[in-house]
Amino acid sequence: MNEAVEERNRRILRARDAMDRAYARPLDVPALARIAHVSPAHFARTFRATFGETPHRYLQRRRVERAMFLLRETDRSVTDVCYEVGFGSLGTFSRTFREIVGRSPRTYRKEAVAAGVPTCFTMAWTRPNG
Repeated sequence: MNEAVEERNRRILRARDAMDRAYARPLDVPALARIAHVSPAHFARTFRATFGETPHRYLQRRRVERAMFLLRETDRSVTDVCYEVGFGSLGTFSRTFREIVGRSPRTYRKEAVAAGVPTCFTMAWTRPNG
């Protein structure tokens, strides 16, 4: 791999790492592109080509993964979880959660609690694909 490609990959990874750390904060493509030191259009294209999903979808998935943990491991309300992981509305959170996980946050919580399965197994079985 040539040095230019390696540097591009490092920059995109730097932006993805920022998304992983700050998933609950408002992040948009221009802000992420600044982290990667590329234009927003180039960032969006390169991110999708590298990771197989848009930056927005990646960020949504990370937020849903964190929400899944909070729903399983805490008794916080779905609304509290929604806002803690960075969604701006309960409707968007519920719709996105259902798209990625295949069931509503409330149903997911009921099934996860009822299963009584160790967390490591639950995480492996319920990891979102979306």
